[in-house]
Amino acid sequence: VAMLVATAAFAGGFERNLELAGITFRVTCPNASALSSVTVAPGGLEIDNSPMVREVDGQVVEAEVADLDVDGSPEIYIYVQSAGSGSYGSLVAFSANKRKSLSDIYLPPIADDPKAAKGYMGHDEFRVVENTLVRRFPVYRDGDTNAKPTGGMRQIQYKLAAGEAGWLLRADKVVDF
Repeated sequence: VAMLVATAAFAGGFERNLELAGITFRVTCPNASALSSVTVAPGGLEIDNSPMVREVDGQVVEAEVADLDVDGSPEIYIYVQSAGSGSYGSLVAFSANKRKSLSDIYLPPIADDPKAAKGYMGHDEFRVVENTLVRRFPVYRDGDTNAKPTGGMRQIQYKLAAGEAGWLLRADKVVDF
């Protein structure tokens, strides 16, 4: 009966069980409103398997597990899309530090890089490709409507790096096509 209740609770929500290198991640989000909470329950960490909960603006649309820095400790990447016509993308991500505990991975706002942000109006897609996190979105020119971008596509490739206060995704390459 408990299984049926859990399944019913996430009927319209997001639920994934992911595993890499013996570390598991259970990602759940009710996706019930524009503001929601995503929960990541890890398993197999040596010190702390406490669930991590983060507020999200929008709905969780996908989650992937990877090891971008190839250190034997996986990361979990959760892709969020905001409500409304902009469908702005955001990211919730954690690294399994030396397989002991989870810590946040920070993705700087796209506005921090004016060149990459030129023509950005949302509609992002994220994916792990080889050892990079890829963010792709349509480029809008002056006068374009939200429904009709005419500037092609832009792709930003991020590498995972150790920062001063934890992990961060650093823009490595920006490609327009």
